[in-house]
Amino acid sequence: LPVENVTWDDVQVFLQRLNAKTGKNYRLPTEAEWEYAARGGQQSRQTQFAGSFELESVAWCSTNSENTTHNVGGRQPNELGLYDMSGNVWEWCSDYYGTYPADKQTNPTGVKKGSARVLRGGCYAAIGRQCRVATRKSLFQGGKDYMTGFRLAMDDDRETRAAAAAQQQHR
Repeated sequence: LPVENVTWDDVQVFLQRLNAKTGKNYRLPTEAEWEYAARGGQQSRQTQFAGSFELESVAWCSTNSENTTHNVGGRQPNELGLYDMSGNVWEWCSDYYGTYPADKQTNPTGVKKGSARVLRGGCYAAIGRQCRVATRKSLFQGGKDYMTGFRLAMDDDRETRAAAAAQQQHR
């Protein structure tokens, strides 16, 4: 089942411990990263929901969830093989909630300050339009409920390791 009922701050504590234990750099995705993954990355079929135009095929939502979360992977994945990007639980993003800039941007990180953080994806109690890939919501970062969870991103450190290995060879 997805983790739920956690604040944004709770997730930050979890991430510190996870990173210390694994030596990796796990984090919450930015809103732009979350949407890119939900849309299917470069393989995107431009669907309304994460992997389909038919909500119930990819999401646990108000019409099929019986008002509770479900095991991850119970619906179809999107083009990248990611499950539950639409429905099940709203997912925290690292960004503060704010308005989008009018000009085109590549991989933006959102506004620099705010009082609330971004949630994406919809949840088990959400109606169709709330589960669309483009839908966003905000919540005070100390807030939590049974409809809010998270998904992790991990920085790919292959380039860093390759650079370190190359430096070792030159010594």
